[in-house]
Amino acid sequence: MSDYKHGTMDITEQEKTFEGFIKAGTWLAIAVIAVLVFLAIFAS
Repeated sequence: MSDYKHGTMDITEQEKTFEGFIKAGTWLAIAVIAVLVFLAIFAS
C-alpha cells in the first residue's frame, strides 16, 4: 500500500453528490417558504 498524499484523491463523484444535496436543500427551503406564505395569506 502506498503512502497517502494529500489532495491526490479523485473527488469528482463526491462533489457532484454534494452539489445535488445543496440544490435539493435549496428547493426544499423554497417550497417550505412558499407553503408558509400560502398558509399565512389564505388560512384566515
